[in-house]
Amino acid sequence: MPESSLDGPELYARIDPEGLRDRIAGLPAQIDEAWTAASALELPTDYRSAERIVVLGMGGSGIGGSLLRALALDIGAKTPVTVVRGYRLPAWVDSRTLVLASSNSGNTEEIVASFEQAIAAGAKCIVLASGGRMLEIAASSDVPALNVRWDGEPRAALGWSYVSLLAICRRLGLLPDQTDDLRVALVELRAYAGQLGIDVPEASNAAKQLARRWYGKLIAIVGAEALAPVAYRWRTQINENAKSWAIADELPEMNHNAALGFGAPAALVPMLHVVLLRHAAMHPRIRLRVDATLDELRMNAVAAEVIDVPGASVLAQQLCAVHLGDWASYYLGVLNGVNPSSMDALERLKDLLASKR
Repeated sequence: MPESSLDGPELYARIDPEGLRDRIAGLPAQIDEAWTAASALELPTDYRSAERIVVLGMGGSGIGGSLLRALALDIGAKTPVTVVRGYRLPAWVDSRTLVLASSNSGNTEEIVASFEQAIAAGAKCIVLASGGRMLEIAASSDVPALNVRWDGEPRAALGWSYVSLLAICRRLGLLPDQTDDLRVALVELRAYAGQLGIDVPEASNAAKQLARRWYGKLIAIVGAEALAPVAYRWRTQINENAKSWAIADELPEMNHNAALGFGAPAALVPMLHVVLLRHAAMHPRIRLRVDATLDELRMNAVAAEVIDVPGASVLAQQLCAVHLGDWASYYLGVLNGVNPSSMDALERLKDLLASKR
């Protein structure tokens, strides 16, 4: 049975002794800190000549690259952004490529491997890490490094994994300057955050209400354009914070296949809850597809809803949407009776892989 109330402060002290709630609530301040630190990073002048950007990252450290890529497309950036989540670097990476290697621990084995390949390829590399092997390699290879000042969960370090990338790209003139948008976005994010925290009663807390609707369900999140990686972020946060299965999909691609399977298997339909993320900057045809997809889901008796994401800019919409998903997944973990901070299954997997070297 779920917790009968999400409003008692003693509940959070009991179920979240590590205090993940405080790190989620601290996102606006973390964004400010990461932007300032990355903006002050000393970089070689020839890095400005890069013709493309590659972001290396896994898990919570990798989501920043996906958000950056989606934002770059949405704001019309001329420098292409590619995200690598794995051991192998594309063969086209060379001295004209800026490689941003992101690993909170600095020891993520996939990123260490691809980072070493980037150095061998003569790429213009920058490391973002709090320590570990990657900072050691950066020091020995004369690679600029941003020392990430974060000792919490990588998934709670979005300011460092995303906004620091924005700041670096602004410094190098590789993406349109987002300074003004970020300034306004932080004002909007702080106001929005004030509506979602543990002290806000469930009756007026959209994140708590969403978690309540999700309880006991297989959750599917649908995004599009700049919110496509946000849908993926929600999926991974539900996995990690709520210890639960979730699915992420993307419009318009899902309109070319997924609708044919909405009603089957019949036994699964009552267990589903679909959220479609919508924002003001969407292409008008995508907005039409959101409504059409919602209708099709409901015709197949699938519980579905549209969430309109606040924010005056695409960047603000991304950040506000991420924050809502972080809180909702956290509250779902509380309803599930699990410690949102624990990572036991992932640690077991890491230990198993380490034993197979």
